[in-house]
Amino acid sequence: MSAADDRPVLFVTGHAPADRTGAFGRLHEREGVHFARFGGRRAHGGPEDPELRAPCQRIAQRDAFALAGSGDYRAVICGTAGRLALPGAWRGARRARVPFLLWASLWAHPRTAVHLLGYPLVRRIYADADAVVAYGSHVAAYVSARGARNIHLAPQAVDNDFWAAPADPEPPPDGTFRALFVGRPGREKGLRVLLEAWRASGLVAPNAALVLVGEGPPPPWVPAGGAVFCVGERPPQDVRNFYAGADVVVMPSISTPTFREPWGLVANEAMNQGTPVIASDAVGAVAGGLVRHERNGLVVGAGDGAALAGALRRLFDDAGLRARLGAAARRDVAAFTWSAWAAGFSAALASVGASRAGALGAQAPRGGAWGEDC
Repeated sequence: MSAADDRPVLFVTGHAPADRTGAFGRLHEREGVHFARFGGRRAHGGPEDPELRAPCQRIAQRDAFALAGSGDYRAVICGTAGRLALPGAWRGARRARVPFLLWASLWAHPRTAVHLLGYPLVRRIYADADAVVAYGSHVAAYVSARGARNIHLAPQAVDNDFWAAPADPEPPPDGTFRALFVGRPGREKGLRVLLEAWRASGLVAPNAALVLVGEGPPPPWVPAGGAVFCVGERPPQDVRNFYAGADVVVMPSISTPTFREPWGLVANEAMNQGTPVIASDAVGAVAGGLVRHERNGLVVGAGDGAALAGALRRLFDDAGLRARLGAAARRDVAAFTWSAWAAGFSAALASVGASRAGALGAQAPRGGAWGEDC
């Protein structure tokens, strides 16, 4: 980048929920970023945060091409969401002759008719992007196999200061083991598998309780009463208290034709409270290296109710194991910060000569460009 080039970076994104805006702000502090947001609330992103902490404008997807091609930006970043926004931002960057960076989240392409029709174009963008910034090594491996080059990692992160802060959990009755599920009751989140595993585990009241936290009413097939408690959607402070009061957080996600969990920030949140996680291997936080089997959590096969029941029973029976996994969880998640996320983007920008932070100040987590140490 020329020293005289003080143009910002354009970042086209479909949403900016509260758990993302702090990371966006850190990137803006490093690089000077203008955010162009299309869409609004998404199914798994939560409400948008009006305090983005960076210059921002709302656009329609069709506007991405003209904005990216305006010549007002020294580089263009765009995520994989948006049928018109992604190809528009890519073509606009090419028209303006500035680097195009793809922010990649997928590690399985959705198998719907529309997505399959669009796959050749997406694959072309993977191969043509000047740099790709991936959620983790699982996404990096996926895009590399489809022609992507110059891949960098930006680890998924939450506000660690908030999620690690002292909580005020309601103390459980003596001897009660608490398992916690946080999320919407969609099929891909694996709640049916969890309930089947819970029944198979033999864990019953008053010695154990399964607490379900999430938006919307529970499906009619969720049992009421007994050892299963549905508490509905709660504000972040309450969710933090639930994490602190839980013995384990369960993330039983499964793959569907339209979805495979790109990451699962619930893992980051829970681990900041020193709570171990049982997660399926369809969770991106497992494939991406945050949740590690028998180090800071337990990993089971997606959809394997018997294995999940065994993992629950194992943690119920072994308080020492819970303590060891929880302590490691708190240590390991400390590296997954907003600043590390922003540094991954800075490293990608530096690799194409478009970083203000500079190559030395923009080291990506775990060894820079993907593949060097992975």
